[in-house]
Amino acid sequence: MMKYYENDCVIELDVNNEIRKAAIRPSDVLLDVLREQLGLTGAKPGCKNGDCGTCTVLMDGLPAKSCLVLAIEAVGHKILTVEGLGGHAPIQEAFVQYNAFQCGYCTSGFLMVCHALSEKKPGADEFEMEKWLQSNICRCTSYQEIREAVKSVLKQV
Repeated sequence: MMKYYENDCVIELDVNNEIRKAAIRPSDVLLDVLREQLGLTGAKPGCKNGDCGTCTVLMDGLPAKSCLVLAIEAVGHKILTVEGLGGHAPIQEAFVQYNAFQCGYCTSGFLMVCHALSEKKPGADEFEMEKWLQSNICRCTSYQEIREAVKSVLKQV
């Protein structure tokens, strides 16, 4: 059941190919709406200023840091969260195969960036891959394993 406040407006969001309603205030960011109202906790709050990438989702197929996107700005766009990958996307399987995570906090953000890379630029070279991976931070330093996982998926495509 949605909680309503005096200045709320109800919006519809296309999240993981499902239309979902949310009651928002004008200042609500997409990250908070996904987590608190829609129960999609895969996108994680990290820095909350766009530096770390733990909150990355895809908007219309491209990575977006959901802590920087107002929920109202997401109306009319297709949002894909890590939950929408379904657990069987090639990049998810590669992350497991190459042990491309340690604590796991950053993993969902990296998965979304890497999934978008494999979809948008399947023939990406090392330079392009590095450019895409710069948007996310792993404090446990799993970078080499992440690179290997991404390379394995890019070779499959």
